[in-house]
Amino acid sequence: MSVHLHWFLPTGGDGRTLVDRHAYTDGGIRRDRLTPVSGVRAPDIEYLAQIAKAAEQLGFEAVLTPTGTWCEDAWLTTVALTQVTERLKFLVAFRPGVISPVLAAQMAATYQRISRGRLLLNVVTGGDSTEQQRFGDHLGHDRRYARTDEFLRIVRGVWGGRPFDFHGEHYQVTGGLTALPPDPLPQIFFGGSSAAAGPVAARNVDVYLTWGEPPEEVRQKIDWIRGLAEKEGRTVRFGIRLHTLTRDSSKDAWATAGRLLDDLDPETVAAAQQALGKSESVGQQRMLALHGGSRDKLEISPNLWAGIGLVRGGAGTALVGSHAEVADRIEEYHSLGIEHFVLSGYPHLEEAYWFGEGVRPELAARGLLDKGPAPLAGVPAARGRPASAPGGAPLLIAGGR
Repeated sequence: MSVHLHWFLPTGGDGRTLVDRHAYTDGGIRRDRLTPVSGVRAPDIEYLAQIAKAAEQLGFEAVLTPTGTWCEDAWLTTVALTQVTERLKFLVAFRPGVISPVLAAQMAATYQRISRGRLLLNVVTGGDSTEQQRFGDHLGHDRRYARTDEFLRIVRGVWGGRPFDFHGEHYQVTGGLTALPPDPLPQIFFGGSSAAAGPVAARNVDVYLTWGEPPEEVRQKIDWIRGLAEKEGRTVRFGIRLHTLTRDSSKDAWATAGRLLDDLDPETVAAAQQALGKSESVGQQRMLALHGGSRDKLEISPNLWAGIGLVRGGAGTALVGSHAEVADRIEEYHSLGIEHFVLSGYPHLEEAYWFGEGVRPELAARGLLDKGPAPLAGVPAARGRPASAPGGAPLLIAGGR
């Protein structure tokens, strides 16, 4: 079982601070407005292309593209980026409640042909009623998962290449069909920590994703989903969503984490915690419980830091340490059964290089990586900085906060 490494496309904005999104009143879409935080980067296609190209050069298999009010549309953004990359796959997040399952199946098939087979799907059921209602979805938490179950059964049914009928509580489909099914079928990723989510994963998905909890909690989740899948006669693979902050020395990595923490004033943390505390997502509540809104004891497990979750929803933990230490933690999660590591870091361009040139060689030396296409060659690292971007132009790491 090899490790699969994936990176992240910050389609809601990026920067050198954990509060980058708060700098935008418009969600980071416009570039021409002044912002109170320096070093904030709008998610324009040119910048996202830099990250995608860097991820491909560094040997990442895919990039996760999020979904939500403050993000650019994941389908449109990533299909554009397929035209400036060659082998990078795109893990497209989308909400099943706001699109027809037959249309989604057709979109996936078209995407596979345009990209020559580079689509992966991340199904996001949704844990925030306020966010769901912005898109016209008024179902409660558990009913959303029941609908996702029906949605995925229909998608797989119409990918069969023959007319497919389905009569459920949420969908009525007669003769549903994808005339040209996708080839290969996209792998389906899915996450959810509630009792309503587990059976959906067991019956339908290829990869179950968990956020970055301590290893023992992750092991318990794996055992839970694996047991449910066995009852369905299925096998589910596992992945984890984490941030990373890796440097040549542990001291430098933790110093960088400290600088990120210094940007978070008490008012910002309190406002974020109040908003996140309203989430119906069981996974989000588990993330909040890791730190309890306090800056004290944020290293909740060796090299696992919960500081990001003070202000960021969703994935709120980071692997922090030297390249070897971060590789140790990845190897530990891998020993539990985790195959897919969906990673990110602030800013996403620079941190992709720190991880790709620091941790990836450590994992390769331990025999954890599949012997697929090697990362493209660049200029070697020097003086503690990541190596150059493709073409030999130096990759400049901005100073400051």
